[in-house]
Parts: sequence; structure tokens; C-alpha cells
Amino acid sequence: MENKEQSIQDFIQSSAELVKGSGPNDHIVLTSRVRLARNIRNYSFPGHAKKNKRIECMENIIESASHLPHLKTAFTISMDKLSALEKQILVERHLISREHAAKGAGSALVFDKQESFSIMINEEDHLRMQSLQPGLRIQNAYETIDNLDSEMEEVLDYAFSDELGYLTACPTNLGTGIRVSAMLHLPGLVLLEQINQVIQAVNKLGLAVRGLYGEGTEALGNLFQVSNQMTLGESEKQIVERINKVLIQIIEHEENARQSLIEKKPKTVFNQIGRAYGILSNAYIISSKETMNLLSLLRLGVDLGLIPETKRQVIDELFLLTQPAHLQLASDNKLSADERDMKRAEMLRQRLAKMRKPSISKDSGKRSKLDKSKET
Repeated sequence: MENKEQSIQDFIQSSAELVKGSGPNDHIVLTSRVRLARNIRNYSFPGHAKKNKRIECMENIIESASHLPHLKTAFTISMDKLSALEKQILVERHLISREHAAKGAGSALVFDKQESFSIMINEEDHLRMQSLQPGLRIQNAYETIDNLDSEMEEVLDYAFSDELGYLTACPTNLGTGIRVSAMLHLPGLVLLEQINQVIQAVNKLGLAVRGLYGEGTEALGNLFQVSNQMTLGESEKQIVERINKVLIQIIEHEENARQSLIEKKPKTVFNQIGRAYGILSNAYIISSKETMNLLSLLRLGVDLGLIPETKRQVIDELFLLTQPAHLQLASDNKLSADERDMKRAEMLRQRLAKMRKPSISKDSGKRSKLDKSKET
């Protein structure tokens, strides 16, 4: 693992590079994530361990795993070496949880330069390993993190019970310790007022639907996380397959909702997208929340072919760059909340000045069908 006095900001990908990745159904599924929770035998769970024991456990993990094939060129850093801004950037990129961002000495982060996987050391569990991939690539994400887990298990003594499986700090992670999730963009279902029905149906299947940053957060920008709730009683592969099937059904519902909107409420859709463009390209003060919700409508406009010659990646990059920590990173001076809102508006005006205005043609709304046919 590398840690050569290199700034973490130098190591993480640029926003433009980050959104270049593509995958199946990425017009609806932004990312697929598979996370495994593991603990080391003979060490107390992080929440119950004293500082010196957390540090000892962290150092043991880093030393034992440093020569594994997956981690030879990975970047590792103790959480107490990161600034508050750097931690928030990592949260905004979903490389760490909000809970891990609050950690200090005795906790660490490991990730590869492609940001395809990350390892949180001493979050709620000793190890939280995740793979994050673009589009509907649940199986690929699972294979990536399963291979890393197998390597780690060769050098670390996991806390495991023949009866209960992998032992975890929270009972809901007991057994396989796996959490499978996807970040979905569902503006069609929201605009058609069908989102609550879909959420209720998904909940009945034993899955959870959360907001942008997980449990207890709001679904800004019509972005929803769908994940399994229980990890005991099914194998990892069964959980992966079950969630993948549910995600395919949600994608189909969103596709149908978008088509229904174009057919039944075209003026409403065109008006929403046009107003979103108008506000974003002309505002001088705008909040993060309003920006996310309006960018969601622009993304829908791109997918429906209403914004000519604009790629989805342009909107996806703005989703990231307009987040508070990324805005601060781009500024030479410390920004207040009001200054961030002005800086965000300035960035949006500059970026959207290069974008063609939304336009309606007889082919409007057909693009999503074409995109879908290319993916299948």
C-alpha cells in the first residue's frame, strides 16, 4: 500500500475521469455497490475497543494485507491524517460513510486509484470492504470484492461462527456480512407519482430504499439507494441474484414511467426540463438541494433526447462538482455557506453556457427506447 506523503487529492481521480465510466442501464443505475463486513478474531468491535487496541488492530490489518495483489498499489491513510474537507470529499464520492468520516486515530482508509474499491478500517466493524462500479454491474462488483475478501482471509483471522457465519457489530449484518445496493435515478416514477408504490413493493420484498447518502438521508436529485436488509439465511450469491432481479424490475418501471410521461404529459415534462435549464443557467445564488433536484431534470432531458448534443456525463460531473466539499476544493479561499451558493451558481452558469437549450422535436422521447435497445 502506498502512502508517500502524497495528498489524497492528488491520488483520487478527477471528476471528469470519474464519470467517464459506463455500464449497463447507466441511464437509470448510476452505480452498483457490494460491501462486506468482517471482523478480526480476539479484537473487540471498534465501538467497544479502547484507542490503543483500535490502533493495534488497524496496524495489524495494514501490515498483514499490504503485500496482497489487490493492495500493492493502493493508497492507505489513517483517518486522523485527513482534513475535514478531505473526509467530506470522500463521503461525496461514496468512498467512505458519514460515520467513518467522524473517525480519527485508530481508523484508516484504503482505496485504489480507479476508485473501484475501498476499505474502511475500524468503522463499525474492523473491515468494511466495498466495490463501486458504474451501471448495473452487481455481479462484477461482487466478484471484485469477493476476490479481495478471499485474499484478506488468507492473512487475517476472521471472527467466524459455524452456526452464525461472520460475526459483526450489528446483528443485521450477521451471517454473510454482505450489503448489496444500487444508486438509481428515478425521475419518471417521481413525476408520475408512482415512486411510493414502488418503494412499498420493494420494502415488502425485504429490501430497503434510502436516500443519496444512505440511511436517514433524503433522496435528493431523485436518487434512491436500494439494498438488502438482512444478511443471514441466504448465501452471498443468492442475495446478489435476488437484488439484481429486483433492480431489473425497477428499471423497467422507470422506463415505462418515462415513456408514459412523454405520451400522456409531454407539455408538463418539457416545461419541467425547460424551467430547470432556465434556473440553473441563470441563477446567481442556488443551494445544493435545489441544484441536485434541477440537475435531475436536466439528466432526464438528456436521456429523452430533449437536450441535443449533450452527454449524460456532463450532468453527472455537475452532480459531483456542485457538492459542498468539491466546491470548496475548487476555491482558493474558505467559503461560507452563502459564498458556496454563489460559487455553485457561477459554476453552473459557466458550464451550461456551452450546452444547447432544451428543444422539442417529433423525435423527442424516443432516445430512451433507443438507448435501451442498444444495451440489450
